[in-house]
Amino acid sequence: FKNKKDESSLVIRNKARLLAVGYSQQEGIDYDETFAHVARIEAIRLFLAYAAHKDFTVFQIDVKTSFLNGILKGEVYVGQPLGFVSKQYPDHVYALDKARYGLKQAPRA
Repeated sequence: FKNKKDESSLVIRNKARLLAVGYSQQEGIDYDETFAHVARIEAIRLFLAYAAHKDFTVFQIDVKTSFLNGILKGEVYVGQPLGFVSKQYPDHVYALDKARYGLKQAPRA
């Protein structure tokens, strides 16, 4: 977690980031298959050859938040983060709508 502070460095509130513990997921129970967005080398070579032939300019980018913006297919639930468990509802879990780092389902989203 992280403390959010005001201009005079007084703690206004605590902020926590909800993370998935993907290493505890079991294949066949929590997910069916894994996936990684990796282009085959043949596709890359073909693309570069076509771009060179047509004299196109090629740019490279890295999308750092691609795992955070995908909509999940299916239901995924996570428990409350340690240190932020609700006193009224200690057994409640969160249903995720969007992918989180650490989920086995994140690349498919």
